[in-house]
Amino acid sequence: MHLLILATSLSALYSTLDPSSVAQHFAFYELYPKSQEGKDALKHAWELLSKGDSNWDPELILPSLDPQPLISFVNRTSYDSGPLLEEELLNVVEKLALPLANRKLQGHKAWDVASVLKLHPEEIDLARGLLLAELEHDPQSHQKVRSYEASLDLMALQIAARLPENATALETIRAMNDYVFAEMRFRFPPHSLHAKDIDLYTFLPSVLDSRRGVCLGVSILYLCLAQRLGVDIEAITPPGHIYVRHVSENGDILNIETTARGIDVPSVRYLGLETRALQQRDMRQVIGLAFFNQASVSWHKEDPKTAIELYEKARLFLGDDYLVLMFLGFNHLFAGQEKEGRQLLEKIRGQLPNHLINPDTVIEDYLDGHGSPEAIQAIYSEVNESRASILDKQKKLQKIVTQYPRFRQGHFHLAVTWLQLGREKEALPILEQYATMNPNDATVRYYLAAIYHQRRHFNKAWEFLRASEQLVHAKDHHPQALQDLRQSLEQACPEP
Repeated sequence: MHLLILATSLSALYSTLDPSSVAQHFAFYELYPKSQEGKDALKHAWELLSKGDSNWDPELILPSLDPQPLISFVNRTSYDSGPLLEEELLNVVEKLALPLANRKLQGHKAWDVASVLKLHPEEIDLARGLLLAELEHDPQSHQKVRSYEASLDLMALQIAARLPENATALETIRAMNDYVFAEMRFRFPPHSLHAKDIDLYTFLPSVLDSRRGVCLGVSILYLCLAQRLGVDIEAITPPGHIYVRHVSENGDILNIETTARGIDVPSVRYLGLETRALQQRDMRQVIGLAFFNQASVSWHKEDPKTAIELYEKARLFLGDDYLVLMFLGFNHLFAGQEKEGRQLLEKIRGQLPNHLINPDTVIEDYLDGHGSPEAIQAIYSEVNESRASILDKQKKLQKIVTQYPRFRQGHFHLAVTWLQLGREKEALPILEQYATMNPNDATVRYYLAAIYHQRRHFNKAWEFLRASEQLVHAKDHHPQALQDLRQSLEQACPEP
């Protein structure tokens, strides 16, 4: 009687499983491996992974294969280290993954970084290129690359199992969002973690192991899965950020914000006062961005030598990118290599990337003798949530602007520290002085308009708002922030 009740309970429990979930069926088998329902769950999970391919008949495969390593690999918990798979299991996963779209890319046949660099960006297998570049000095690199790719393959196969035949791109993207953000629960790490270890949350192995990633880390994961599932996804980089998007054949744009569980954020929200267009990055450049992020960690740990090495590696994939050359030049200065630093900065002096409104004034001021490596380091020094870190940066900046009164960004960042402390009164004269020093900066005029609006000095607010608008409208740029501020001002005091 007891066995009958147990069998009935197991049958009822089995019937509640999501018929498209490999993970649920594997978990059920782990709990009840000797029951008929458990064996059925294992068989069903296998059929989902193989898409019912008759060449992968579970009746023939499973008796000769220990499924436990595969189950553990699929169902491992967050923060488990990525296991190195044995050759037998790697072969099985790789055969299961043969129908995935990335297998058609030339980059999937590459086994060294030099081969990846020779490929056209559209032929690069992002996961293979990244893993080769990240693990090239690891003695177990070949097995690790295959094991991490197997993890991505199994993720893609589980997503594919949920899709109807001839699924549309939007159906696939919805399934990817559900799997990555709801089932696997990939998340943006807490600020206290990512601020300290951004490189850990950028590189693909770390993101896969921890299920935590900054914008670049999760966007890379998303792009790797999209390549496997045959969906065209583009990488877009507003300043200091990255997200991905799909553009349909009729031009409709679906943005996928990977730091917010894949929601569609309007493109206009990514445009700032100084950013009039969004940069699209190809797969080669995305690999470079991973090393660009890691270099920034070494920079802020005051290790310019390592930063230089990483920026040079990023340069292999990004070419003479404006930011790469600028930050590489800065770090040569920090390392005491003034000649090399100046040469790099002279190369981009006066350049204006297409997506920006104005060139960077730091380069010009340094090359004209109005700044120093210490001054540059001061404006880029990071602050956290603590008042002490803001005061520490403020102290450095006050010293810098005294020593270099014509170093424009020193004045601007000093004013920002006062704003961070909630001291608008002290920030205002510094911002106005900086606005005089840099007549082409629309951002400072926006700040001044917003502050004067808040302090109910409406004539002043209108003066600076119109000045900011004039600067950006001349570049055919109409940022949402200025539109919102104008609307708020109109409500408080109609334009004189």
